[in-house]
Amino acid sequence: MNVETSTATLIITHTHEAGTLIEGTAKGDGTAPLLKVNGWRWGRSIAAWFVPMSRDRQPKMHVINRTTAALTEAGFSVETDIDRTSRSTAEVEVGKIERQQDRADALAAKAERKQDAETAAYDSARAALRRLPEGGEPIKIGHHSENRHRRAIATADRAMGKSVQATEEAKATAERAATAARTTDRRYSPAAVASRIKTLETAIRATERKINGSSHTFAGGYVETTAPATGDYRAHLQGMLADELDQLTYWQGIRETQIAEGQATNYTREQINKGDYVRIGGSWHEVARANQKTVSLITEYSWTQKADYAQIRDHRTKEEATTAAETPAEAAS
Repeated sequence: MNVETSTATLIITHTHEAGTLIEGTAKGDGTAPLLKVNGWRWGRSIAAWFVPMSRDRQPKMHVINRTTAALTEAGFSVETDIDRTSRSTAEVEVGKIERQQDRADALAAKAERKQDAETAAYDSARAALRRLPEGGEPIKIGHHSENRHRRAIATADRAMGKSVQATEEAKATAERAATAARTTDRRYSPAAVASRIKTLETAIRATERKINGSSHTFAGGYVETTAPATGDYRAHLQGMLADELDQLTYWQGIRETQIAEGQATNYTREQINKGDYVRIGGSWHEVARANQKTVSLITEYSWTQKADYAQIRDHRTKEEATTAAETPAEAAS
């Protein structure tokens, strides 16, 4: 199929809130294949092409530059409008929670409609079955009732199939709605918050190394050096670092609140000793060693397993465990 290049100017935009979008495309103008191959997706809800995972992040300039070059080579006129200004993590989280709530509400409404459809399909199937001859009477070949009997069986079979399909669809939609309703709670669970803080701390160190440069000495004395970032790449990394630091501050505040309210624990190496017992999830484990950031636990095998201090839900000293009426290792409560 031949496509004519549009004379309209295409504008690639980026904002922290909306992410990376492109304006000016039209169906059949030849932009779709070029955008797809460069990692863009079509968003039905926003009726626009977008770069996945670009919302609430610094612009992915390598994608934007690659796309601009491909579209320009194909004869399109392309402009860019890039805003690197970041929203605060608090604003971002409010938006995420609102969008998740909207999704949960929409799925709950859809689940209700599917439930109504299931009920209607079941009633239709029951009505079709009632129209069949009683007692499972066989088809009378050659009798004037033969065609009517066959049609009734076929109708009942189709109705039952629709009823089964409606039941499965209603069940699947209800499960999706329930999952969506729990997503925010899971995101803000003490374990998830502690894990996110740890991930952010690791990401910040990596970003700082890229900005400032780094060196690593391998076995044998070979030293690999990475020069400090420069130009647009450095500006991109500095924006990333500012976002990561803001996110870390936000989630650290959430964790501090959870600790103060008793939703999360705050055990450290100073409180845990070899021979103590700690509860991880629903099980108690004997401590083999208290490390700087993790605690090593004795297992039934010849090796130990590690857990972050944030995972500890309760703690008993060796003496408390010895004098307890039931040892922690036997108590799963």
